[in-house]
Amino acid sequence: MTDTSGAADAPPLPLLIVDGANVVGSVPDGWWRDRRGAAERLRDRLVPFARSGVAGLPGPLELVLVVEGAARGVASVAGVRVEEAPGSGDDHIAALAAAAGDRPCLVVTADRELRRRVQEHGAQVTGPRSVRA
Repeated sequence: MTDTSGAADAPPLPLLIVDGANVVGSVPDGWWRDRRGAAERLRDRLVPFARSGVAGLPGPLELVLVVEGAARGVASVAGVRVEEAPGSGDDHIAALAAAAGDRPCLVVTADRELRRRVQEHGAQVTGPRSVRA
């Protein structure tokens, strides 16, 4: 059956990928004592960015927080999808950036090697300060 409503499929939202370990580790606030709790606090601080966007990527956007290691077990919330890296967080982030295809993609990390890898896939990069509330 053909859709005659005239509504076109909406293009996918721009993608914001947050390197959880790198962003959490950028502030020496005792995060190492409770990595999962630190990741949950970061997730909660990210929620408004899904609607408003960040410098260089206006909202609304699809926001993915990548966690690994002791930060696993953090649930997704409205506006922030949490993905547990099955292995290396950097490898998972690079794969997400590659899968973004032609849609705008911005990765939040200060990791130089990860920056290089995601830029090879056409993603833009910004530092952790861009998502500090």
